[in-house]
Amino acid sequence: MVDGVAVTGGAGSGGEPESSDSLRTFGAVVQGLREHAGLSREEFGARVRYSRHTVASVELGRRMPDPAFVERAEEALGNTGALRRAAGHLARQPGLAAWFRQWARMEQVAVTLCTYECRVVPGLLQTEAYARAMATSVPPIPDGEQLAERIAARLARQELLSARRRPPCAFSFIVEQSVLERQTGGPDVTREVVGRLLEVGEGYGNVEVQVMPLCQPVHAGLDGPLQLLETPEHHWFAYSEGQNNGRLISDPKEISVLHQRYAKLRSQALTPEDSRRLLERMRGAL
Repeated sequence: MVDGVAVTGGAGSGGEPESSDSLRTFGAVVQGLREHAGLSREEFGARVRYSRHTVASVELGRRMPDPAFVERAEEALGNTGALRRAAGHLARQPGLAAWFRQWARMEQVAVTLCTYECRVVPGLLQTEAYARAMATSVPPIPDGEQLAERIAARLARQELLSARRRPPCAFSFIVEQSVLERQTGGPDVTREVVGRLLEVGEGYGNVEVQVMPLCQPVHAGLDGPLQLLETPEHHWFAYSEGQNNGRLISDPKEISVLHQRYAKLRSQALTPEDSRRLLERMRGAL
């Protein structure tokens, strides 16, 4: 499991979480509108450009509809606005492990989010190709539908970066240079994700991206990745994860220690400007 997205199968091992009442209700609304329009699942699938199987999974509450599905379904079923409004109340994101869901809900209202990552590019900064390469690197390899859900989960979370969201959120990312030097997915995928880091770092005023250089003899992040989050009420939480589990941390003493570590990491990483220059050199060399 990486960045809260399950990479193992089966409910008992932290795979795709169970359905929810909101998903089943949304699916029932889709089915009712579809049947009222006189469309079979296959006919409706052709209009929204999804398979009959995917339509059935949404209608039965087994699959989280991605934004494209919601928009195309609205157009195909009369543009009533009902599906758009209902989608805002869905309680599950596809591909997110059960232990990560509480953190994912907190992310949606956070006013500060700090992320240090030494394994992969953080999910909020990934490209689709990078997310695909990452998801197919760790056994067991997902089937087509699982893969689509995991990629959709990562990309959907990137809406959090928008400066227009309310409340607005300040983001800090520290990414190890070694994560990019690994070239997950190959040179083309790496070039694209490096470009994504540059785009976010330069184009999003609420986002700061720093790179931790390969040579750093004194390193505050040797215990692994960490995330810190501030709520609108100015309470702080932290999150850490391992191979097959994650831990939400609320103890003030633990959070104080992690704050100290993250502050040290920010001072040890390259400045945002130096990080940008390094990323530009890396992209040019690919």
